[in-house]
Amino acid sequence: MDMSKLQEMMGQAQHMQEQMEQKLATTTAEASSGGGLVTARVNGKKELLRLKIDPTALAASSGDVEMLEDLITAAINEAGRKADEQMQAATSGMLGGMDLGKLLG
Repeated sequence: MDMSKLQEMMGQAQHMQEQMEQKLATTTAEASSGGGLVTARVNGKKELLRLKIDPTALAASSGDVEMLEDLITAAINEAGRKADEQMQAATSGMLGGMDLGKLLG
């Protein structure tokens, strides 16, 4: 492989990485638990952007802090899974259908 082809491939890889970083920052996913008592929103980097706890969740938990913690955890985890699904769909399109997971082992 000649150097110009290698440089071209490296440039394309850099461009794809920049696109991916932008996509991670702008992708958001939201999920609820407890029938909407707790709602979490995360970005593509799985950073928690917003956590909303319905005031009735406090009454529903009746002082059961563990139940409220479980609802929060469930909402955040589900939002993270949704963000992963969105990112996988986005990267699949960018990579022309190649499975990045298989490439990375």
